Amino acid sequence: MLASARKRGPVTVLPEKTRIAFQVRMSFAAFTLRRRWVDGHVVLARRLESPRFRRIDFISPRNQVHVFRLHEPTEVDAEVEAWLAEAYSVGQQHHLNSKRR
Repeated sequence: MLASARKRGPVTVLPEKTRIAFQVRMSFAAFTLRRRWVDGHVVLARRLESPRFRRIDFISPRNQVHVFRLHEPTEVDAEVEAWLAEAYSVGQQHHLNSKRR
């Protein structure tokens, strides 16, 4: 996941007590390591439908947390990389700049 996120640019990794967060200006993704899977979420500026999301938490109109679970490294495919790319932009807060103009 980190390699995919770093394709977009520099990422700060924040190890926390129960999870690992990825941050640019703000945290845009986080992961909790389990024995048989990884629970993760990405913060997007819109609601994105995918059967791979376990749930979507509405925080604000421009911050929606999309929760997913991965069982195998091969599940980090083009779709997951697209989520990370969009979330990275949210982490840079580009979605806020475009609304201010």
